Amino acid sequence: MTGSQGPVLSRRALIGTGLGVGAAALTAAGSGAAQALERPSTGEGSARHRAHAFLAAAMDAYPDHGTVRLAQSYTDQAGLFSTAFTYDNALAILAALTSRSQDSRSRAVALGDALLYAQAHDPAYDDGRLRQAYNVGPYTFYDGSPQPDGFVRADGKANVGTQFGFTGTAVGDMAWAGIALSTLARRTGKRRFLDGAVRIGEWIERVGRTEEPLGGYKFGVDGADVRLPFTSTEHNTDLIGLFGQLARLTRDRVWLERRARAEAFVRNMWEPSGGFFYTGTNDGVTINRSPVPEDTQTWTRLALASRAHSRSLDWAATELAVLDAAGRRNSTVPAGQSYEGVGFSSAGLVANEDAPIATGQPKPDRNGVWFEGTAHLALALRDRHAPGDEARARRLIASIERAQDLLGRDQTLGGGPVAARSGVVSASSPLDTGFGFGYYPYRHVGATAWYLLAAARTNPLRA
Repeated sequence: MTGSQGPVLSRRALIGTGLGVGAAALTAAGSGAAQALERPSTGEGSARHRAHAFLAAAMDAYPDHGTVRLAQSYTDQAGLFSTAFTYDNALAILAALTSRSQDSRSRAVALGDALLYAQAHDPAYDDGRLRQAYNVGPYTFYDGSPQPDGFVRADGKANVGTQFGFTGTAVGDMAWAGIALSTLARRTGKRRFLDGAVRIGEWIERVGRTEEPLGGYKFGVDGADVRLPFTSTEHNTDLIGLFGQLARLTRDRVWLERRARAEAFVRNMWEPSGGFFYTGTNDGVTINRSPVPEDTQTWTRLALASRAHSRSLDWAATELAVLDAAGRRNSTVPAGQSYEGVGFSSAGLVANEDAPIATGQPKPDRNGVWFEGTAHLALALRDRHAPGDEARARRLIASIERAQDLLGRDQTLGGGPVAARSGVVSASSPLDTGFGFGYYPYRHVGATAWYLLAAARTNPLRA
């Protein structure tokens, strides 16, 4: 995809006070067919090395704006400028810790310290929260207004991503940050990381806990600090991982009670006749039965390791399977290439290919591969390790590595070129999630980090 792009919104970027992005254009154009003549690199180690290099480049995109920094989530072409999502940076920490290199370990510590900085230097709150996203470098917004600072503003406060309304706080984002900080505490022995994770857990308990019939923990707050009514299976799955780690590290049994509450909600979302988990509830009473997303099938396996629910992986591998190839309607895959994996949700597979995903965005490809989710599935299959699971996981990882080699050409971070064949794009072609936004072929910290976790067989959700 080429052209002048507007913002591409993550599902973790939808609870700000106002998105303000309607006027920004995003256009789709085909890539050059010459890519089809290139052979992807061989050797898992080489692919992992290039993935780690991309994470480092995303972290170092603004060298003139301070050493306290986060990684820019997407390449510049996504139209989100220097936005660094909290979720993506938590994953970058976990992925860096899969490497044995001292540089990667140092980077994980630096990112963890940046999350602690954001927690301690929020412009408005001192209660342990993190925001959805931060700015990490200067840019001029679509309306001409300048954003001159790096991650640390001139007044010393953390530079919250106000331009896109990324000012709310989601329980899922917080949980992943807490998991990353807990993992750092375990790996480094540094108390500050555990303290930060405990502050996150306590914020979630205060703000998210609900006594509604379906139970669990609610979505979080918007940018005006108003509590949101939704309860997410994904978020509560994340909390199983976070609260489990906090119980282990603090030896305080209160975290086991909180873990059990989150787990009970997740189990309430199980559909035994179909062998999958629903996405959650809007009111705490009625289960949302459509769309059915991928991550609630794979993360539940990673968090619970439940034999009784292991069919969710088979559901995801079968019902969400896609094969994106050049020549498909709305596909942007170059000639001669194809990629297998999974889509984001059941709705994406029946998306209207005649209509844009959202205003100013391209039309979707129903067979667009969501590479982050494909990595989730590969890791979960390796975790289950049933007959045939390892072979399927290897095919999915090979598809992701081929995408790293061949997709997302000529993209930049902070205006500087991204090294060839480094970093995994979010999606093989524009895909509709079914939740009001899409994913696109831009190199992405989150997708790259999940690839590294899958390749290293590292399960971040199991304490």
